[in-house]
Amino acid sequence: MPMQREYGKEHPYWPLGPFKVRLPFIHYRWEFPEMVQAFMMFVVNMAAIPLLEQYLGFPYEAALAAVIVCNLCFLLPALLGVPLVPGWITPALPIVTLYLQGFEPGPQAVKAMVALQIEVCIIFIVLGVTGLGNRLVNFIPNSLKCGIIIGAGIAAMMGELKTGGRVEGAPLSILLGSMVAAYILFSLSFKSVVLRNKLAKMISNFGMVPGIVVAMLVGWIAKEFPWPSIEWGITSPNFGLLYEHLPLVAGWPDTEMYLKAIPTALIAYVIAFGDILVGFTLVKRADHQRPDEVIETNVTRVHLVTGIRNAIQSVFAPWPGLAGPLWTPVQATTAERYALGPKAMDSIYSGQGTFWISGLIAMFVLPLVTLFKPVLPLALSLTLILTAYICIMVGMEELKDSAERGVAGIVAVTLAMPDPKATIYAIVVGLVLYFLIERQNATERSKGDLSIISDGTEAIEAGDERGQAAHKN
Repeated sequence: MPMQREYGKEHPYWPLGPFKVRLPFIHYRWEFPEMVQAFMMFVVNMAAIPLLEQYLGFPYEAALAAVIVCNLCFLLPALLGVPLVPGWITPALPIVTLYLQGFEPGPQAVKAMVALQIEVCIIFIVLGVTGLGNRLVNFIPNSLKCGIIIGAGIAAMMGELKTGGRVEGAPLSILLGSMVAAYILFSLSFKSVVLRNKLAKMISNFGMVPGIVVAMLVGWIAKEFPWPSIEWGITSPNFGLLYEHLPLVAGWPDTEMYLKAIPTALIAYVIAFGDILVGFTLVKRADHQRPDEVIETNVTRVHLVTGIRNAIQSVFAPWPGLAGPLWTPVQATTAERYALGPKAMDSIYSGQGTFWISGLIAMFVLPLVTLFKPVLPLALSLTLILTAYICIMVGMEELKDSAERGVAGIVAVTLAMPDPKATIYAIVVGLVLYFLIERQNATERSKGDLSIISDGTEAIEAGDERGQAAHKN
């Protein structure tokens, strides 16, 4: 029997320095719906295998081992007291792949990826501990931030639609699957159906899963993907082969690589900080409907845990998706179920903890792994297309006037160029245009500047104060 929570208090934990340790079955119960969802959604994490093969030169068996290391790192937020479902820094993925195109797949690309991920780790830990994260991101012009986010979305979409891209090879399955997933996740008409129909409500709880299922079935029927060859038993990832491709053997990056990685690392952090704000907003909305539990949203702890995850992966599983603080679709569905009450989900930590523990278990179920192996590019494509939609939607919403829209548009197009140096060009162009076009109005607009990042500063500070009060009680 898990530890019982006092009504209106924080969920039980074991203190460990700045962290709050919670274990399944000891501190929280097992949540069956999250387990079912994870047994499908783990395929999205496996979708990194084609990226590891293409950009880093990993063999399939080594890439599978890297995915398991990544999945182990996904356990850390729920374990250490972060109420967010972790994922990649997905909107940064097209930018990272553009950066990696400047290096030969193999040891050189691995070193470049290690340099980038170490820098992301340092940024998270330093800015989290010092509290400078808010100030750094607020210092960046809103048009540049929005342009980066929109550009990441455009780059993701163009990567799928380009000649030789995944959509060209499997148009029916990818487009139909994307439409189903987008309808369930974003459609206003479907939300109205959910309010009236229990089946629609149940479908909505599974986020991207229905879209992936539809895409898989269409892909197999239309022969866009080969039928799976199901194998039985337990997955045997080749960690020895992975070790041969790691910096411990392949070597560490040189100073030049660290310098080249700086623009991409900064852009990844800006995007990830926005994810933190989105995650805290989702948690806050659900928390208001659950007076039985106080949820602490501690920005420093999120930074530390995300930094630790990037540090581990940089050494043992360099990851083009990087280690991000939030997987938005899963966080949204988890928060929605949590808001239904204690019978639906005991604690926010029981939902997210169950999800990624189940995802790790699924990685060792060979029938599941072999079932999804032929359609890994499909899962990756759906993830990037939905990410593109979210990035463009959010970025456009936050632009306030024609000057910002013009600068952001140029930054976005520049960032989406198929050039490894596009990130540097985009930052330079954005800053130059900001000072030439926007700066004269900056003083007048500063008081009303509610950019993507500054929007959440007060929410974060309020969450920290609330969490500290709960800790004292």
